[in-house]
Amino acid sequence: MKREGILFVVSAPSGAGKTSLCKEIIDIFQGLRHSVSYTTRPMRPGEKDGVDYHFVSAGAFEKMVAEGAFAEWAEVHGNRYGTALATLEEARAAGQDVLLDIDCQGAAQLKKNYRQGVFVFILPPDFQELRRRLVGRNTDSAEVIERRIANARGEIREAAWYDYIVVNDDFEQALAELKSIVLAEGCRSGRVLDGLKDVFEFGA
Repeated sequence: MKREGILFVVSAPSGAGKTSLCKEIIDIFQGLRHSVSYTTRPMRPGEKDGVDYHFVSAGAFEKMVAEGAFAEWAEVHGNRYGTALATLEEARAAGQDVLLDIDCQGAAQLKKNYRQGVFVFILPPDFQELRRRLVGRNTDSAEVIERRIANARGEIREAAWYDYIVVNDDFEQALAELKSIVLAEGCRSGRVLDGLKDVFEFGA
């Protein structure tokens, strides 16, 4: 069956568990590829260039913006993040499903141009648990954590326009729900019929 690739866009406030969930779902679905974003933020311990992100200078990022190389980009917590337009277009044409874990600003940009995309928002159970997770990561200063908490309040208000919301209270349950979303979207009648139009004469 030949069909266009599905674009899955996952957003969440920092500390909600988005990255961990996305890594697990990529491992579960062999046909689902993670889109590696570009960023100007420093590399964290354990991260690899080209795997976690494409780490670039502010100048290189600005050049890509000027050239129209991004399908979306945004500044988050003082750093810039962007998704290469070529990555999405090549995947869609090849029938490759792609998963993006990006912020609300970038997701809103993609919503305008990729209306067939699937948009999922990951919520923490509450702000107390969100703070506990951010502190437990031990990667940010107290000032940065407070800024992330403040930003989260605004980000969470954006959840209403997403197609799906998953509350990450219990990780395994949240993973099961995200898995169900990916499975269901792959079985949507429009996508299946489009992929089989050369095999069956639908509507004849």
